[in-house]
Amino acid sequence: MPMAKIKRFTPRVALILAIGLAGCGSKPDAPAGAKPASPPPTLITTTSARSMALDVTEDTLGTLEALIDPRIGAEVAGRVTRVLAHSGERVRKGQLLAELDASDFEIQGGADAAEIARLEALVAQAERFAARQQDLVAKGFIARNGAEDSLAQRDALRAQLGNARARSQATRNNLGRTRVLAPADGVIETQIVSVGDYVKVGDPLFRLVSNRILRAHLPFPESAAGRIRAGQPVRLSLPHAPGRVIRGRVEDVKPTINDSSRALDVLVRVDNEDALLSGGTVNASVITGSKPAAVVVPEQSVVLRPAGKVVYVIAGGKASQRVVEAGVKRDGLVEIVKGVSAGETLAEDGAGFLTDAAAVTVKAATPTAPTPAKP
Repeated sequence: MPMAKIKRFTPRVALILAIGLAGCGSKPDAPAGAKPASPPPTLITTTSARSMALDVTEDTLGTLEALIDPRIGAEVAGRVTRVLAHSGERVRKGQLLAELDASDFEIQGGADAAEIARLEALVAQAERFAARQQDLVAKGFIARNGAEDSLAQRDALRAQLGNARARSQATRNNLGRTRVLAPADGVIETQIVSVGDYVKVGDPLFRLVSNRILRAHLPFPESAAGRIRAGQPVRLSLPHAPGRVIRGRVEDVKPTINDSSRALDVLVRVDNEDALLSGGTVNASVITGSKPAAVVVPEQSVVLRPAGKVVYVIAGGKASQRVVEAGVKRDGLVEIVKGVSAGETLAEDGAGFLTDAAAVTVKAATPTAPTPAKP
């Protein structure tokens, strides 16, 4: 009996389950003409285009060289008796670096002094004799020809005395040249000679590098030739220390283009108070003009699109795409030559994710934590 009841109810239960499942799987149709859901607003930060004075510059990468970089050579021949400066040592102008054997010049100096004394005595004697001869001519005791001979002899001895004094001065000069002095402040880069070496005139003794004054060689393209001239201010910075700015002025613009590099060579004198190294590189900006009221925006506000460079002007919760003409870049800012006015609100962070007429949400500025009161 129970089995019969179960069999009678089975078809009915199956029907109820089928209807229930069909009801659960069905969805109401969307109304005709309904619009798809809008994408959520894009989260951005904003900035204002502002007006500021902006330098117009020509930028390049240059190299530094010592303005004074002499190779100190021997001015007289002789054997090196003392070396007082060595590689790596800093020296001052006029400091004694080395000495050469001076004995030959000292001997010659003594001989010159003796010759001068001899000739001075002869000249004095000739002058007295010539004076007596002139007196005798005046009194009519001798002919004028005899007096003229005495005058000629006196003049010849005077000339010999002058030559002897000149030779003595040359000997003293050479004696002084046995003392090798630093021609400028600097650092001994290379000590070439040692005690006991024999050197001839012109042989190198030391190589001195003076970093007190440097010269920057700045290559520019030919197109900059008409914009760069002597006297213009220059900003220099170091690749390894971008925060340090050294100021100078264009000293010279070479009148010809370099044959190998096809570059315009510009020279800048640098007073090296910052201990820059000769041979190093510098970033250089020659200031060729200025714009007193340039409109600038942050670099991240300018986005590249198929239409060109664009910014997104924010108004009423919407982003409006605007094509702009960009100018120079300076310290994270871009000059906007055309397309934006000072004071307009632009997208900054997040500008790259925007499209024209996109909805935006402006991120609130993070409040600055209050400074704790000092006890």
